Amino acid sequence: MRWSSDAAGVKMEGAFGQETRDLRAGQGPSVRWAFLTDLRMVWPYVKPHWKLGGGSLLLIGAGSLAGLLTPWPLAIVVDSIGGKRGLPGIFHPLFGSLDRTTVLIVAVVLGLVLTAGQHAIAVLDDYVSTKLSQRMTLDLRSDLFQHVQRLSQTFHDETPHGALTYSINNAAEAAGSATVAIPPLVQSLLTLIGMFVIALRIDWELALVSLTVVPFVYYSTGYYTSRIEPQLYAVRNIEHNSLSVVFEAMKMIRVIVAFGREHYEYARFRNWAEEAVRARVRLTVRQTLFSMAVSVITAVGTALVLGVGAFHVIHGKLTIGELLVMMTYIAAVYAPLQTISSTLTSLQDDIISLRMAMGLLDRRPEVFDSPNAREVDRVEGHVRYENVSFAYPRREGTLSDVSFEVSPGQRIGIVGATGAGKTTLVSLLPRFYDPAEGRILIDGKDVREVSLASLRRNVSFVHQEPMLFSGTIGHNIRYGRLEANMDAVVAAAEAANAHSFIERLPQGYETELGEGGPQLSGGERQRIAIARAFLKDAPILLLDEPTASVDLRTESGILDALDRLVEGRTTFVVAHRLSTLRNVDFILVLDRGRIVESGTPAELRARQGLYSHLRVLQDGAEAGRRGARRGPATEPHSARASATPAEIELGFPELWRLRAARQLLSEVRTRLEERPETCLDSFEAEEPSSDPDLQLARAVVDGSLLGDSLSARTGGEP
Repeated sequence: MRWSSDAAGVKMEGAFGQETRDLRAGQGPSVRWAFLTDLRMVWPYVKPHWKLGGGSLLLIGAGSLAGLLTPWPLAIVVDSIGGKRGLPGIFHPLFGSLDRTTVLIVAVVLGLVLTAGQHAIAVLDDYVSTKLSQRMTLDLRSDLFQHVQRLSQTFHDETPHGALTYSINNAAEAAGSATVAIPPLVQSLLTLIGMFVIALRIDWELALVSLTVVPFVYYSTGYYTSRIEPQLYAVRNIEHNSLSVVFEAMKMIRVIVAFGREHYEYARFRNWAEEAVRARVRLTVRQTLFSMAVSVITAVGTALVLGVGAFHVIHGKLTIGELLVMMTYIAAVYAPLQTISSTLTSLQDDIISLRMAMGLLDRRPEVFDSPNAREVDRVEGHVRYENVSFAYPRREGTLSDVSFEVSPGQRIGIVGATGAGKTTLVSLLPRFYDPAEGRILIDGKDVREVSLASLRRNVSFVHQEPMLFSGTIGHNIRYGRLEANMDAVVAAAEAANAHSFIERLPQGYETELGEGGPQLSGGERQRIAIARAFLKDAPILLLDEPTASVDLRTESGILDALDRLVEGRTTFVVAHRLSTLRNVDFILVLDRGRIVESGTPAELRARQGLYSHLRVLQDGAEAGRRGARRGPATEPHSARASATPAEIELGFPELWRLRAARQLLSEVRTRLEERPETCLDSFEAEEPSSDPDLQLARAVVDGSLLGDSLSARTGGEP
């Protein structure tokens, strides 16, 4: 949540970017009480529980009636024993014929019954209110959770997970809390009306005196609510930031510990927490001052009623019992007014949370089923991209005019420099995002005309970073097909080369994993993810750099599993490591969002373009790694002898890569110098180029083909 102030007023924005309120100083009472109109947002969540809501209203009426009757037994006792009259006037028709002793007994019994009834009503009201609040909270929380899952990846890319967690878990409670906060206020209002009606019959002058405080309380409360709401937003913002620090720190704990930043993160949290404490104290002081003002106003009202009532008792216009009744009513009505600051602050706090929750629900998914979306069964896997373009917010040209076609069962490799749009290209197929232009077809059907559920049933995705849930290994594999039995889970694990390491664990498939499976190695987590894809058995398979974070030995086992997984499936393989592309039928080479090369691996090697140069560079690096594993004695003497001190620090594998990069860049520079009229302008141009020399020059200079910044580590450019 963000908030900013200007001379005209205060504007608050919710955690999800929507404007929630624009308060202007000096507006009238209707705006000051405008927050109460937001309570209509809870109505859809009250309707399914109308029986509980109706019961709450009945209990409110019963509670108000009991509150009006409670002081009368005392009044009867006082007037019967020591008063000048046997009974207050309004009871003469009922008990006027009874003797004083009988009246006294009736009054005591009536007082006992009313007290017991009042407590019974309070217990029932607590039960009904709690159940209503919890059911509404559960409904809203469920709607939020379901809605957040439907929102597009763009939303999740931009929204902090801490804000989503807060809205689903905490803000949803506001629906129930705000609802159950209203009945006590309504009960006070009904008691006030009933008191006024009874007081008019007893003493109309005293009734009017008792209402003198109402205008003062009304206008002072309206003024208070309009001024306190911005402060509530500010406090909520600070507390939310404090919570975000905790959420982020727990998520990044490995990085924090690795860099020794525990004290730094503690200081961040402490600073936000102390600011939250100061803001909350300032808010509490304002609430206390307002409570004091309301208490003074109600004390003046009480004094006026007592003074005028005593004067009327002296002159015989009112009995002592009736005055006690009036004073009890005044105490019953004025007590909520004296705590109105905390009541309204709590209610406003709930309203702010409710706005956050409803703002999230109002967020329209960017990817959704069209009205005529159709269900599809198992597809054949014929995929066609037609002039597809896409851009992320605040970033242009992620993909531009991409077109290609894939036959069922064909294996497609996708390569290119970092940021070329490879992952985005495959993410459009299951509609994690929708293209800005063009269309994608599966078996001749536009994916936007196919229901999301059936589309994604036909696609399996193995991510670069294995994503595992808390729970058992078996549960994580079964996530690919929840109804699968244990035999199918084991078969999938065996196909993914995961069964052997799982069986070595003490609890095997019942081994509990923490969030993300940190107790497993990267290769083990990736094989579980591959087993999950095996179990799903979808006809279209997306592999997003599945071996990027594992060593060569582990990579070999994963590639063997992938060779079995891709059999008979239309497969897209995004890769930086070209070894992952073994056995692919076709390769697309991306550069700055465009396809600049395409063909079979043999065709691309023969063209001497970007793919060919990338292959040479990685082959050189791989040879360097093999030389390093054989030991220092196998390093070529000439390479070590001619290396600079900075190069020697790199070690033999990195030195080999550096030399390969320098050789390639030198070759490209020579080619470009032969065409000086296009060299500099083309190289500096932002638009993608089909010229393989320019592609390679850019890739080597920005380091995307080197895997890391060798020039920074050697103190100079390659």
